[in-house]
Amino acid sequence: MTDYENFVRAHLPRLLRYATMLTGEREQAADLVQDVLVTLYRRWSRISDADHPDRYVLRMVTNGYLSWRRRRSTRLVVADEVPDRARPDDFTAEHALREDLWQRLARLPRRQRAVLVLRYYERLDDVEIADLLGCARSTVRAHAHKALTTLRHGLAAEHLVQAGES
Repeated sequence: MTDYENFVRAHLPRLLRYATMLTGEREQAADLVQDVLVTLYRRWSRISDADHPDRYVLRMVTNGYLSWRRRRSTRLVVADEVPDRARPDDFTAEHALREDLWQRLARLPRRQRAVLVLRYYERLDDVEIADLLGCARSTVRAHAHKALTTLRHGLAAEHLVQAGES
């Protein structure tokens, strides 16, 4: 089992970062990765012989995320917690933008979110994403298109609301 331990040591940080991008929460990501590692341990002799065991485990995390029964409720930011607009010299502006993106991603359907994270965070192409998700390349492109349209629509609607308040 030394191979398993070495594999986990080498890939754990990436798996945790990836799971955090998918779930939006470190605790839930750690739970997801732990579940995957337990399954991986049981199947290690078979998985370790695969051409790319790291890709196989990434797929396990993705599938675990997509089918996880413990759904978390979407956290909404209370309007009093975030100022309406950040000043140009306000160092919290970047944090606020990042939190806003997290919230928008959290509202996407799971497959759409997985496609965006795999494409833009893991930097995988459509063929690799399709292989990981077990679907056609056209399905990957459709999920990406829908997700980006939803994100853009939300940003455009928010911009219109802000322009109306000015």
